[in-house]
Amino acid sequence: MNLDFVDYAKIFVKAGKGGNGAISFRREKYVPKGGPDGGDGGDGGSVFLRASSGKNTLIDFKYKRHFMAENGRPGEGGKRYGKSGEDLIIEVPVGTVVKDAQTGEVIADLKKEGQMVCVARGGKGGRGNAHFATPTYQAPRIAENGDPGEERWIILELKLLADAALIGYPNVGKSSIISRLSNARPKIADYPFTTLVPNLGVVQIDHDKSYVIADIPGLIKGAHKGVGLGDVFLKHVERCRLLVHVIDLMPLDGSDPIQNYKDIREELEKYHTFLAEKREIVVGNKLDMVMDRNYLKKFEKFFEDIGREIIFISALTGENLDKLKYRIWQLLEEEKTTESHEEDVEKETAETITLDSISIKAYQNVDFEVRKIDEGVFEVVGDDVIRLMKKIRMDYTDGLRYFMNILEKSGLNKKLQRLGVKPGDTVIIGDREFEYR
Repeated sequence: MNLDFVDYAKIFVKAGKGGNGAISFRREKYVPKGGPDGGDGGDGGSVFLRASSGKNTLIDFKYKRHFMAENGRPGEGGKRYGKSGEDLIIEVPVGTVVKDAQTGEVIADLKKEGQMVCVARGGKGGRGNAHFATPTYQAPRIAENGDPGEERWIILELKLLADAALIGYPNVGKSSIISRLSNARPKIADYPFTTLVPNLGVVQIDHDKSYVIADIPGLIKGAHKGVGLGDVFLKHVERCRLLVHVIDLMPLDGSDPIQNYKDIREELEKYHTFLAEKREIVVGNKLDMVMDRNYLKKFEKFFEDIGREIIFISALTGENLDKLKYRIWQLLEEEKTTESHEEDVEKETAETITLDSISIKAYQNVDFEVRKIDEGVFEVVGDDVIRLMKKIRMDYTDGLRYFMNILEKSGLNKKLQRLGVKPGDTVIIGDREFEYR
């Protein structure tokens, strides 16, 4: 049993910031009027998750929760571009579902070895002043700051990728069955909730044929509500192709095996209807304790009436275990033929991730509103304006003038005049105040 099994983690990821563009002018002997030659900043590194079969749990994220990619380097003179930041690739187990922690939206479901998803995109590097030269404006002191990298909290949930899932009440013999069928060696004892983590085992049919079987613990009446840790483990049933429902033919507590079966089926339906629709085979365990084999007829009739196949076995003596082993293989092969073929995905990019940066084209028309907040005081508001202020380097007068020109082309003066602005009034934009002239 793996005591370090961790199937949930919440981590913070931050992509690298783009490098700032450079303001520089060509300075060479015999070239008295060298033009602008400021290079662009490098792009910030992005953060990726990659599915790896070398990882079995999310325990690594129990001790480290913050992950940051490298920033892009600033541009330099001579039109030298800054170096882009290195991408950060975080390995997670195959079967990890990635969600946005704030919205709960699924970003990616990493089902295949090597599948990748970008969870935080690096900021784009800012343009240097070489981009802003025009025939009439030959020495611009204008450049852009690099965009910030995306940052977010994400949730990682591991759902086991098993072909068949052993389900049923505690102490029906699931751990014994998986230990006899596969290479798994779970802890086995006669008390409730011996199994506190899912056990995985590989069942070998021959040298090139095998399947993975999982022992799902914690299922009792009320499991879908969290009773007996059931809601924690029910999610691991979602990925399997086949349910192997184990019942105890001779329960020591005197309970009815058929009612126990109905209780677990009810929990599956209440958790999610598609779980109840999965193909199922029923296993009647502890056949060695049945003295009169006529006792089995009521089980045969009940399961025949509801369209379920039942195999009677003894995990203790091994009776009919081979029959069960090969029947599970046959049913899995039948299920595989009915499933639609999924194309291998080498790299997946989440559509929900977008950069809050303004494109070059957007400079021509920026959206904003103007409101009067007091007599003689007006405020310009809008996300585009705030982002543009962060984008344009305003440590030079040219940059500030360039910024105001963009707002003017987008209708700033007209909007102010509609609200009755007068010379000398104050116009607030972001954290700056301007006098209207």
